[in-house]
Amino acid sequence: MISRRSILSSLFAIGLVAVFGAGIARADVPINVVASFSILGDMVQQVGGDRVHVTTLVGPNGDAHVYQPTPADARSVAETKLLIVNGLGFEGWIDRLTEASGYKGQVVTATAGVEPREMADQDHGEIDPHAWQSLANAQIYIRNIADGLAAIDPAGTEIYRSNTAHYMKEIDVVEAQVREAINSLPVERRKVVTSHDAFGYFSAAYGIEFHAPVGVNTEAEASAGEVARLIRQINQEKITAVFVENVSDRRLIDQIVRETGARIGGTLYSDALSNADGPAGTYLGMMRHNIRVLVAALRK
Repeated sequence: MISRRSILSSLFAIGLVAVFGAGIARADVPINVVASFSILGDMVQQVGGDRVHVTTLVGPNGDAHVYQPTPADARSVAETKLLIVNGLGFEGWIDRLTEASGYKGQVVTATAGVEPREMADQDHGEIDPHAWQSLANAQIYIRNIADGLAAIDPAGTEIYRSNTAHYMKEIDVVEAQVREAINSLPVERRKVVTSHDAFGYFSAAYGIEFHAPVGVNTEAEASAGEVARLIRQINQEKITAVFVENVSDRRLIDQIVRETGARIGGTLYSDALSNADGPAGTYLGMMRHNIRVLVAALRK
Protein backbone atom coordinates (compact mmCIF):
# COMPACT_ATOMS: atom_id res chain seq x y z
CA MET A 1 0.00 0.00 0.00
CA ILE A 2 1.30 3.45 -0.90
CA SER A 3 1.53 5.67 2.16
CA ARG A 4 0.10 9.16 2.39
CA ARG A 5 3.63 10.46 2.93
CA SER A 6 4.79 8.86 -0.35
CA ILE A 7 1.91 10.40 -2.26
CA LEU A 8 2.63 13.83 -0.78
CA SER A 9 6.34 13.46 -1.60
CA SER A 10 5.53 12.55 -5.20
CA LEU A 11 3.15 15.46 -5.60
CA PHE A 12 5.75 17.81 -4.12
CA ALA A 13 8.37 16.56 -6.58
CA ILE A 14 5.97 16.99 -9.50
CA GLY A 15 5.24 20.50 -8.31
CA LEU A 16 8.93 21.35 -8.24
CA VAL A 17 9.32 20.17 -11.83
CA ALA A 18 6.26 22.13 -12.92
CA VAL A 19 7.45 25.32 -11.23
CA PHE A 20 11.19 25.14 -11.89
CA GLY A 21 11.65 22.62 -14.71
CA ALA A 22 10.45 24.88 -17.50
CA GLY A 23 12.66 27.65 -16.19
CA ILE A 24 15.67 25.34 -16.19
CA ALA A 25 14.92 24.08 -19.71
CA ARG A 26 14.48 27.65 -21.00
CA ALA A 27 17.23 29.31 -18.99
CA ASP A 28 19.15 30.22 -22.14
CA VAL A 29 16.09 31.29 -24.16
CA PRO A 30 15.90 33.76 -25.78
CA ILE A 31 19.37 33.26 -27.21
CA ASN A 32 21.44 36.37 -27.91
CA VAL A 33 22.26 36.58 -31.61
CA VAL A 34 24.09 39.44 -33.35
CA ALA A 35 23.46 40.19 -37.03
CA SER A 36 25.71 42.57 -38.91
CA PHE A 37 23.00 44.66 -40.61
CA SER A 38 19.25 45.17 -40.67
CA ILE A 39 18.31 42.84 -43.55
CA LEU A 40 20.11 39.94 -41.88
CA GLY A 41 18.59 40.91 -38.55
CA ASP A 42 15.09 40.50 -39.92
CA MET A 43 15.92 37.15 -41.50
CA VAL A 44 17.30 35.88 -38.18
CA GLN A 45 14.15 37.01 -36.39
CA GLN A 46 11.93 35.28 -38.93
CA VAL A 47 13.77 31.98 -38.46
CA GLY A 48 14.43 32.24 -34.73
CA GLY A 49 11.11 33.64 -33.58
CA ASP A 50 10.71 33.84 -29.81
CA ARG A 51 13.81 31.72 -29.18
CA VAL A 52 16.18 34.51 -30.21
CA HIS A 53 16.97 38.04 -29.14
CA VAL A 54 18.51 39.77 -32.15
CA THR A 55 20.92 42.68 -31.93
CA THR A 56 21.64 44.40 -35.25
CA LEU A 57 24.91 46.29 -35.56
CA VAL A 58 24.02 48.46 -38.57
CA GLY A 59 20.39 49.41 -38.09
CA PRO A 60 17.60 50.63 -40.39
CA ASN A 61 18.70 53.14 -43.04
CA GLY A 62 22.34 52.54 -42.04
CA ASP A 63 25.13 52.07 -44.56
CA ALA A 64 27.23 49.00 -43.72
CA HIS A 65 29.84 49.97 -46.32
CA VAL A 66 31.02 52.96 -44.30
CA TYR A 67 29.96 51.91 -40.82
CA GLN A 68 32.32 52.48 -37.89
CA PRO A 69 31.75 50.01 -35.01
CA THR A 70 31.34 51.37 -31.49
CA PRO A 71 32.45 50.04 -28.09
CA ALA A 72 28.82 49.02 -27.54
CA ASP A 73 29.05 46.86 -30.67
CA ALA A 74 32.14 45.13 -29.29
CA ARG A 75 30.28 44.38 -26.06
CA SER A 76 27.30 42.99 -27.99
CA VAL A 77 29.56 40.69 -30.00
CA ALA A 78 31.47 39.59 -26.90
CA GLU A 79 28.22 38.57 -25.19
CA THR A 80 26.48 36.87 -28.12
CA LYS A 81 25.99 33.16 -28.65
CA LEU A 82 26.06 33.50 -32.45
CA LEU A 83 27.34 36.11 -34.91
CA ILE A 84 25.77 36.21 -38.37
CA VAL A 85 27.40 38.16 -41.21
CA ASN A 86 26.79 38.58 -44.91
CA GLY A 87 30.33 37.94 -46.13
CA LEU A 88 31.65 38.56 -49.66
CA GLY A 89 33.48 41.59 -48.30
CA PHE A 90 30.30 43.49 -47.37
CA GLU A 91 31.35 44.20 -43.79
CA GLY A 92 34.94 45.34 -44.20
CA TRP A 93 35.08 46.17 -40.49
CA ILE A 94 33.82 42.87 -39.07
CA ASP A 95 37.20 41.18 -38.52
CA ARG A 96 38.49 44.16 -36.57
CA LEU A 97 35.35 44.16 -34.47
CA THR A 98 35.43 40.46 -33.61
CA GLU A 99 39.12 40.72 -32.72
CA ALA A 100 38.51 43.74 -30.49
CA SER A 101 35.60 41.99 -28.77
CA GLY A 102 37.54 38.79 -28.11
CA TYR A 103 34.68 36.76 -29.60
CA LYS A 104 35.60 33.10 -30.15
CA GLY A 105 32.12 31.72 -30.81
CA GLN A 106 30.43 30.52 -33.97
CA VAL A 107 30.17 32.79 -36.99
CA VAL A 108 27.61 32.09 -39.71
CA THR A 109 28.35 33.54 -43.14
CA ALA A 110 24.91 33.88 -44.68
CA THR A 111 26.21 33.87 -48.27
CA ALA A 112 27.93 30.46 -47.93
CA GLY A 113 26.83 28.51 -50.99
CA VAL A 114 25.83 31.59 -53.01
CA GLU A 115 27.43 31.87 -56.44
CA PRO A 116 29.24 35.22 -56.21
CA ARG A 117 28.70 37.77 -58.92
CA GLU A 118 31.91 39.34 -60.18
CA MET A 119 31.71 42.94 -61.29
CA ALA A 120 32.40 42.84 -65.00
CA ASP A 121 33.27 46.54 -65.17
CA GLN A 122 35.79 46.43 -62.34
CA ASP A 123 39.44 46.06 -63.35
CA HIS A 124 40.32 44.34 -60.08
CA GLY A 125 37.48 41.79 -60.27
CA GLU A 126 35.52 43.11 -57.32
CA ILE A 127 32.91 40.74 -55.91
CA ASP A 128 29.37 42.05 -55.54
CA PRO A 129 28.24 41.36 -51.94
CA HIS A 130 24.56 42.31 -52.38
CA ALA A 131 23.41 38.72 -52.92
CA TRP A 132 20.16 39.17 -50.96
CA GLN A 133 18.75 41.12 -53.92
CA SER A 134 17.93 37.72 -55.44
CA LEU A 135 15.12 35.94 -53.60
CA ALA A 136 16.62 32.59 -54.54
CA ASN A 137 19.82 33.63 -52.79
CA ALA A 138 17.76 34.75 -49.80
CA GLN A 139 16.63 31.16 -49.39
CA ILE A 140 20.29 30.13 -49.13
CA TYR A 141 20.71 32.79 -46.44
CA ILE A 142 17.76 31.37 -44.54
CA ARG A 143 19.05 27.81 -44.61
CA ASN A 144 22.46 28.94 -43.35
CA ILE A 145 20.85 30.94 -40.55
CA ALA A 146 18.62 28.01 -39.52
CA ASP A 147 21.61 25.64 -39.47
CA GLY A 148 23.59 28.07 -37.35
CA LEU A 149 20.78 28.50 -34.83
CA ALA A 150 20.23 24.74 -34.59
CA ALA A 151 23.94 24.18 -33.98
CA ILE A 152 23.96 26.36 -30.86
CA ASP A 153 20.42 25.47 -29.76
CA PRO A 154 19.61 21.86 -30.68
CA ALA A 155 16.47 21.96 -28.54
CA GLY A 156 15.01 24.54 -30.90
CA THR A 157 15.79 22.67 -34.12
CA GLU A 158 12.19 21.73 -34.91
CA ILE A 159 11.02 25.28 -34.31
CA TYR A 160 13.71 26.62 -36.63
CA ARG A 161 12.78 24.08 -39.28
CA SER A 162 9.11 24.95 -39.04
CA ASN A 163 9.77 28.71 -39.19
CA THR A 164 12.12 28.19 -42.13
CA ALA A 165 9.57 26.17 -44.09
CA HIS A 166 6.93 28.85 -43.54
CA TYR A 167 9.33 31.64 -44.50
CA MET A 168 10.46 29.81 -47.63
CA LYS A 169 6.84 29.68 -48.81
CA GLU A 170 6.50 33.42 -48.26
CA ILE A 171 9.66 34.01 -50.28
CA ASP A 172 8.25 31.89 -53.12
CA VAL A 173 5.10 34.02 -53.14
CA VAL A 174 7.10 37.25 -53.38
CA GLU A 175 9.33 35.75 -56.08
CA ALA A 176 6.24 35.03 -58.20
CA GLN A 177 4.93 38.56 -57.59
CA VAL A 178 8.25 40.11 -58.67
CA ARG A 179 8.41 38.07 -61.87
CA GLU A 180 4.79 38.80 -62.75
CA ALA A 181 5.29 42.52 -62.23
CA ILE A 182 8.43 42.68 -64.36
CA ASN A 183 6.88 40.58 -67.12
CA SER A 184 4.16 43.24 -67.39
CA LEU A 185 6.77 45.76 -68.56
CA PRO A 186 7.93 46.13 -72.18
CA VAL A 187 11.51 44.88 -72.46
CA GLU A 188 12.76 48.21 -73.80
CA ARG A 189 11.58 50.00 -70.64
CA ARG A 190 13.44 47.75 -68.21
CA LYS A 191 16.36 50.14 -67.72
CA VAL A 192 16.98 52.28 -64.65
CA VAL A 193 19.69 54.28 -62.90
CA THR A 194 20.40 53.94 -59.18
CA SER A 195 22.78 55.65 -56.77
CA HIS A 196 25.30 52.80 -56.47
CA ASP A 197 25.66 49.35 -57.97
CA ALA A 198 23.64 47.35 -55.46
CA PHE A 199 21.17 45.57 -57.72
CA GLY A 200 23.36 43.30 -59.82
CA TYR A 201 21.85 40.09 -58.43
CA PHE A 202 18.36 41.52 -58.91
CA SER A 203 19.22 42.39 -62.50
CA ALA A 204 20.61 38.93 -63.25
CA ALA A 205 17.61 37.20 -61.68
CA TYR A 206 14.76 39.31 -62.99
CA GLY A 207 15.88 41.07 -66.16
CA ILE A 208 15.93 44.74 -65.25
CA GLU A 209 19.04 46.59 -66.41
CA PHE A 210 20.62 48.77 -63.72
CA HIS A 211 23.20 51.52 -64.25
CA ALA A 212 24.96 53.41 -61.46
CA PRO A 213 27.56 56.20 -61.22
CA VAL A 214 29.17 54.50 -58.18
CA GLY A 215 30.28 50.87 -57.86
CA VAL A 216 29.35 48.35 -55.19
CA ASN A 217 30.86 50.38 -52.35
CA THR A 218 29.11 53.63 -51.41
CA GLU A 219 32.40 54.93 -50.02
CA ALA A 220 33.75 55.25 -53.58
CA GLU A 221 33.30 58.43 -55.58
CA ALA A 222 32.31 58.59 -59.23
CA SER A 223 34.73 60.40 -61.51
CA ALA A 224 33.56 63.20 -63.76
CA GLY A 225 34.22 60.98 -66.77
CA GLU A 226 32.10 58.15 -65.38
CA VAL A 227 29.23 60.52 -64.69
CA ALA A 228 29.50 62.03 -68.17
CA ARG A 229 29.41 58.56 -69.77
CA LEU A 230 26.34 57.63 -67.76
CA ILE A 231 24.58 60.85 -68.76
CA ARG A 232 25.30 60.13 -72.44
CA GLN A 233 23.97 56.61 -72.02
CA ILE A 234 20.78 57.84 -70.37
CA ASN A 235 20.16 60.22 -73.25
CA GLN A 236 21.05 57.70 -75.97
CA GLU A 237 19.02 54.84 -74.54
CA LYS A 238 16.19 57.10 -73.36
CA ILE A 239 16.31 55.82 -69.79
CA THR A 240 13.36 57.61 -68.23
CA ALA A 241 13.69 57.00 -64.48
CA VAL A 242 16.45 57.26 -61.91
CA PHE A 243 16.13 56.16 -58.30
CA VAL A 244 17.64 57.30 -55.05
CA GLU A 245 18.56 54.83 -52.31
CA ASN A 246 17.95 55.11 -48.61
CA VAL A 247 21.66 54.65 -47.82
CA SER A 248 23.16 56.97 -50.45
CA ASP A 249 23.77 60.68 -50.85
CA ARG A 250 21.27 61.79 -53.49
CA ARG A 251 23.20 64.84 -54.76
CA LEU A 252 24.80 62.90 -57.62
CA ILE A 253 21.41 61.56 -58.70
CA ASP A 254 19.98 65.08 -58.58
CA GLN A 255 22.80 66.23 -60.89
CA ILE A 256 22.01 63.44 -63.34
CA VAL A 257 18.32 64.38 -63.29
CA ARG A 258 19.14 68.02 -64.04
CA GLU A 259 21.39 67.13 -66.98
CA THR A 260 19.23 64.45 -68.59
CA GLY A 261 15.63 65.41 -67.92
CA ALA A 262 14.99 61.98 -66.46
CA ARG A 263 12.72 61.91 -63.43
CA ILE A 264 13.16 60.61 -59.93
CA GLY A 265 11.26 57.34 -59.88
CA GLY A 266 11.27 57.00 -56.10
CA THR A 267 13.36 55.58 -53.28
CA LEU A 268 14.72 52.04 -53.39
CA TYR A 269 15.96 50.13 -50.36
CA SER A 270 19.20 48.41 -51.24
CA ASP A 271 21.54 47.77 -48.28
CA ALA A 272 19.25 48.48 -45.34
CA LEU A 273 15.64 48.26 -44.28
CA SER A 274 13.51 51.24 -43.36
CA ASN A 275 12.34 51.78 -39.81
CA ALA A 276 9.79 49.19 -38.70
CA ASP A 277 6.86 51.50 -39.46
CA GLY A 278 8.27 52.47 -42.87
CA PRO A 279 7.65 50.98 -46.32
CA ALA A 280 10.47 48.42 -46.06
CA GLY A 281 10.49 47.35 -42.44
CA THR A 282 11.19 43.70 -43.28
CA TYR A 283 13.21 41.96 -45.99
CA LEU A 284 10.12 40.79 -47.88
CA GLY A 285 8.50 44.17 -47.35
CA MET A 286 11.60 45.72 -48.92
CA MET A 287 11.41 43.47 -51.97
CA ARG A 288 7.70 44.18 -52.43
CA HIS A 289 8.26 47.92 -52.04
CA ASN A 290 11.13 48.01 -54.53
CA ILE A 291 9.24 46.18 -57.24
CA ARG A 292 6.16 48.37 -56.79
CA VAL A 293 8.25 51.54 -57.07
CA LEU A 294 10.21 50.25 -60.08
CA VAL A 295 7.19 49.10 -62.04
CA ALA A 296 5.15 52.22 -61.27
CA ALA A 297 7.94 54.46 -62.58
CA LEU A 298 8.78 52.38 -65.65
CA ARG A 299 5.16 52.20 -66.81
CA LYS A 300 4.94 56.01 -67.17
